[in-house]
Amino acid sequence: MKPSRLPRPAVSLPNVAGARLAALAALGVAAACSSTGPAAPGEDLPDLACGDLDPAFLADGGVGRDGIPALTNPPFTTPDDEATSYLAGRSRVIGVHMGGEWLAVPHNVMYRHEVVNLDRGGERMVVTYCPLTGSALAFDRTSAGGAEFGVSGLLYQANLIMYDRAADDSLWPQMAGRAACGPRQGQSLVRRPVLETTWSGWQELFPEGRVVSVGPFDAQIYAVNPYGASYESPSNGDYLGFPIPRSDDRRPPKERVLGFPATGSEAPRAFPFQAMQARGGAWAGALDFDGRPAAVFWDGQRVAAVAVRPVADGRALSFGVEDGWIVDAETGSRWSVRGRAESGPLAGQELPLIAEAYVAFWQAWAAFHPGTELVVE
Repeated sequence: MKPSRLPRPAVSLPNVAGARLAALAALGVAAACSSTGPAAPGEDLPDLACGDLDPAFLADGGVGRDGIPALTNPPFTTPDDEATSYLAGRSRVIGVHMGGEWLAVPHNVMYRHEVVNLDRGGERMVVTYCPLTGSALAFDRTSAGGAEFGVSGLLYQANLIMYDRAADDSLWPQMAGRAACGPRQGQSLVRRPVLETTWSGWQELFPEGRVVSVGPFDAQIYAVNPYGASYESPSNGDYLGFPIPRSDDRRPPKERVLGFPATGSEAPRAFPFQAMQARGGAWAGALDFDGRPAAVFWDGQRVAAVAVRPVADGRALSFGVEDGWIVDAETGSRWSVRGRAESGPLAGQELPLIAEAYVAFWQAWAAFHPGTELVVE
């Protein structure tokens, strides 16, 4: 499918957050899902349940269905193209591997679109980012019959609720990864691995990768964070007025964490970015996840954390840090945060990324994963 030009959002880009606040002032009460789909901004939402979602934490985001327009197959280009001028070195990007290549979808794009449907190399994926909760996840769309996803305009615990364009009464809270309402209720999406880092870090880690391109007339618009420079400050507890549980104050509300959901007898666990940075610019930790060994890599310069399976070339590996590099004890190979051996006997080997682990703001993670254990503090 031929890529399309990025459309201008229906909501004025710098005023996305303002539109949400204005709608909340008119509502005054939490919203709930309806079998007829989301209501338009300003309408009273029916007081109906939506699966097992607590109605106290459902809200109208204030922009209406598709008021924040999802993208389908946006254009991609190389990192040195002028069409990437909207990105600064510290801009964050969401990296996914698809169709045999690494693709970067920047937060700058996701602030205004939140959902990007991709069809490449016979694969169908949706890349999602909720600016309110700082959560970046990717899903295999074939697990939903190949359907495209859009932005419903509703929120659960301040988190993006997607809707399914093939069965548009099916509503999918992003961080839950499953349909909460409609004909697909209870169905889960298959997760795809995500590697989130800075734009400068991406260029160093994936010089062969591609990134969403923006035309020259839109570059200045996409260079601006409509939520404001201070919104993502770790200590800023403001979720623009949307209801979210605030019972867990062990970490700053908007500190990013790399989280592992609960599996079987394992409790959910989180690795806070600031706690890992306190241990050094590079750090590696070990844990079991889903009954198998796992490892976490941290790169403070690139502000990136990933979860990997520590197996390469048929051998189990353990990791430490030497001279600012993550190094395995078995061969002395040096590893980058992308899970690739950059030098040593295993040079060129890549560790499998764990798709279930993802990055989000701490307060949002704790709301969706109560009982989370902090692995590093």
